[in-house]
Amino acid sequence: MRAALVQLSVSDDPEANLPVTLGHVRAAAEAGAELVLTPECTNALSSSREHQRRILRHEEEDATLAALREAAAGSGIWLLVGSIGLRTHDADGRFANRSFLIAPDGRVAARYDKIHMFDVNVSETEVYRESAAYRPGTKAVLARTDLGAIGMTVCYDLRFPHLYRRLAQAGAQILTVPAAFNHLTGAAHWEVLLRARAIETGCFVLAPAQTGFHAEAGGKGRRTHGHSLAIAPWGEILADAGTEPGVTLVDLDLSQVERARHRVPSLGHDRPFDGP
Repeated sequence: MRAALVQLSVSDDPEANLPVTLGHVRAAAEAGAELVLTPECTNALSSSREHQRRILRHEEEDATLAALREAAAGSGIWLLVGSIGLRTHDADGRFANRSFLIAPDGRVAARYDKIHMFDVNVSETEVYRESAAYRPGTKAVLARTDLGAIGMTVCYDLRFPHLYRRLAQAGAQILTVPAAFNHLTGAAHWEVLLRARAIETGCFVLAPAQTGFHAEAGGKGRRTHGHSLAIAPWGEILADAGTEPGVTLVDLDLSQVERARHRVPSLGHDRPFDGP
């Protein structure tokens, strides 16, 4: 199977971002990709709650999702839309950070709402409170497709290995980790965490990422790490997209999943224990 990681450097304007994303998706399909993956915040990246209220839409009204569904159907590909910020009907007005798996006929095959919220103090000047704007999901999602079984996660989920273990034990062969990873934590932790999740589960890990500086109207903007990665079940890096936007192709042999799990069958070695 050929997969394609689409690396983006979006602004906070969904209308301006969409044509660029569509161009990369079509280029990936023309290069033979059967599974194309975009990063977290595919529609827009903004730290302003006020701006988010202006630009975000409910799922059924979102132009980015509609256009990407049409693109998947037009090219006959599986398309993992890493995530889209969406309005919800929650009483507190918080949004959803939702990942979509689109089938080759354009239908939504699976949805996953990011479970773990990025509420951290990266430095004295970089503080993030994702939960102030987005409400966390509550359900792990495994999508069974004709390409393989795909476990869906998003960005900060990466730091919670029990989620990935649960997905692998349920049958996942591919784990998706679309991200907008901070440039400081990314440089320190991105690669090693992705390789660890692959090794622990015996899965392929596909992690399309945002990269570079993301401009915001009236704001200071932010930087993301880039380096979209594809990791093999034994932990090898198969592809690294570097820091430029674009498409990175990688060929996957799913027989490597069973081979890695046969060599180290740790997914079946859980033991009950007491404490602490």
